[in-house]
Amino acid sequence: MATVPVNDSEFDAEVRQADTPVVVDFWAEWCGPCKQIGPALEELSDEYAGKIKVVKINVDENPEQAAALGVRGIPALFMFKDGEVISNRMGAAPKAALKSWIDESI
Repeated sequence: MATVPVNDSEFDAEVRQADTPVVVDFWAEWCGPCKQIGPALEELSDEYAGKIKVVKINVDENPEQAAALGVRGIPALFMFKDGEVISNRMGAAPKAALKSWIDESI
């Protein structure tokens, strides 16, 4: 399962009401570190298919949720479970570190 692009109006349905934990990647097209972690998130999305969902929200096009969660820098990753934030991390990281963070959170 590939990462899923989400906008502000879809956020509640795709993230807060999801049946599985959701990793939300707040990113922007111009952000180099965001592009760095993109392929790792795609791979992790496939590896955890059925266990978690990975969604991407472009902060330039969809600023509401980023503002509501206090995102001040990108990439910003948030783990939601049962509609609530259970963990978050800022900045780029190698795939192994992202995997460890996911494993600790789910």
